[in-house]
Amino acid sequence: VIHGPPVDVVEGTWPGSMVLIEFPGLAEARAWYDSPAYRAILRLRTDHVEGDLVLIEGVGPDYDPAERARTLRAEAGRAGRSTT
Repeated sequence: VIHGPPVDVVEGTWPGSMVLIEFPGLAEARAWYDSPAYRAILRLRTDHVEGDLVLIEGVGPDYDPAERARTLRAEAGRAGRSTT
């Protein structure tokens, strides 16, 4: 989807560039990562590029960012009220 375009950092810091590969789902991404074909070339990346690789579940068509924000705020409020 993207491969190292210029990054316009508007908040915080960014250590470099990004490559974003899209898969139909997390299972397919995991299968790609665990595949013999990728394992055979993995050292080409790890020996020459410093960085992280993360697999992240995407959101579906019914995703509601406002509801997610409400949930996160509620969880943060509960964590702030807990006693130790």
